[in-house]
Amino acid sequence: MKYEYWFANVKGINNRRKIEVRNYFQRIEELFFLDEWKMMALGIAEKEKKILIESIKTWDIEGEYRRIEERAIRCVPYLHKDYPEKLKQINSPPYMLYVKGKLPDPKRKTVGMVGARNCSHYGAYRAKEYAETLAKAGVQIVSGMARGIDGISQRSAIAAGGSSFAVLGCDVNYCYPQEHMELYSDLIKCGGVLSELPIGTMPLKQYFPARNRIISGLSDAVLVIEAKERSGTLITTDMALEQGRDVYALPGPTSSQLSRGCNLLIKQGAEILLSPEELLVDLGLTCTNVLEKSELTKNLLVMSEKLLYSCLGLYPQ
Repeated sequence: MKYEYWFANVKGINNRRKIEVRNYFQRIEELFFLDEWKMMALGIAEKEKKILIESIKTWDIEGEYRRIEERAIRCVPYLHKDYPEKLKQINSPPYMLYVKGKLPDPKRKTVGMVGARNCSHYGAYRAKEYAETLAKAGVQIVSGMARGIDGISQRSAIAAGGSSFAVLGCDVNYCYPQEHMELYSDLIKCGGVLSELPIGTMPLKQYFPARNRIISGLSDAVLVIEAKERSGTLITTDMALEQGRDVYALPGPTSSQLSRGCNLLIKQGAEILLSPEELLVDLGLTCTNVLEKSELTKNLLVMSEKLLYSCLGLYPQ
């Protein structure tokens, strides 16, 4: 695995080309010990050859891999048996995944939940509702561990006894944002945290759009809970559509800027989120074990309380 880790960290060769080069060899060690004449014979370009030779000369293969082991980070390269098949189907699959905890179970349905960082009470309520119901039905939740909808969805899935996975735009050993340290720890216990970025990579804004393709790539469907018209969340939906994933959006008030992006997605053909139970049916799952909290609450109320309850909705009154 240390040679795979070396190759993943070679700069100047993109993921797609690394996968092509890797397929020339039965074992990656063969590339590390290959001389430049054999590289040329295999059709490795002059520029790539120079990059590889320089990296082989300067890379401390034992020391660098020891840093990964000390941090209890698992490396899952493209040709590893545990590498997610869903990710192999996207345009630019990561060459390497760095993982703390587990990867999503390929035998279970997986849903990506994304949305606004500064979400409304309505968005927070619905994110919690959908994440809890899906988790209880055995659906895995994938998101980016960001503030707002991402974090609420992932906390709710774990609280409901389900599994959730965070894809980071930084080193997998770095908790971002810092206030999600408890969530970060819970995700490692009840799912996993993963990244394609090597250790030492800080959470810079240029890494997040590429991170979003992994969230959608791991998912069977992507749910957009709240998003402004020009929200970064919509980058995930664009990638999901390119990857052939189903996209669902939560409708909201036409006066709300936080629902503007979702309403436009629905106008453009995204599926509309009406209830978690209907979504489960779309996913090919039954919801016989899922009881709506509202119905349970209603059954416990006396008549006068039911009259009051019927006047309440998701907005403050």
